[in-house]
Amino acid sequence: MPQRRKQEALNARLDHRSPLVFDTRELGRRPGALKRLTRSIDAPVDLGIEMIGVRKGAAVELDLRLESVMEGVLVTGTARAPLTGECVRCLEPLRRELAADFQEMYSYSDADDRSRVADTGDDAEEEDTLFLEDDLFDLEPVLRDAVVLALPLQPVCREDCPGLCPECGARLADDPDHHHQEAVDIRWAALQGLAETVQDGEKDNAPRDSGDDPQEK
Repeated sequence: MPQRRKQEALNARLDHRSPLVFDTRELGRRPGALKRLTRSIDAPVDLGIEMIGVRKGAAVELDLRLESVMEGVLVTGTARAPLTGECVRCLEPLRRELAADFQEMYSYSDADDRSRVADTGDDAEEEDTLFLEDDLFDLEPVLRDAVVLALPLQPVCREDCPGLCPECGARLADDPDHHHQEAVDIRWAALQGLAETVQDGEKDNAPRDSGDDPQEK
């Protein structure tokens, strides 16, 4: 099948020295065999979304459980890493700790046709199937999916962050009493100007006190 051949071609290039490539040979294709391991890796590039993510090179701690089953190796694990980003309301830097759980099946490339979903005729499921190659598997695509799904879509520095002033951009959390004078509705601005002009004219035309007239005798 074309998709399977494509997947196998990709897996054939796996480098066992890569920090996100794991070897399952110790399991020996014995159903029920288990292996637990931990590994600290440097985060790959673009591990996140626009507003928040794991910075490239940051330490990612992996706790993995590898279990041999009839169809392949079931990988269950947790990734822990520091997050950096910006609050979507006030744009201040923020830091968080991420814990992302994941589980993925890596099928044997020569698994029995009756036990593999890839041969059911469902092309969509076949495309999503991951395969072992020479007992190696690449965790990077699974790690990326797990991290992105665990990220907040709208990260905030705190739940009640008031954000920025829409007029001047000031951070409202720094000045809770921050406000601007209420702007005059432009529809009434002309009338207000006319009223002020009339008031000024009335003051100019007001009669003077007779006691203050220097001409009075």
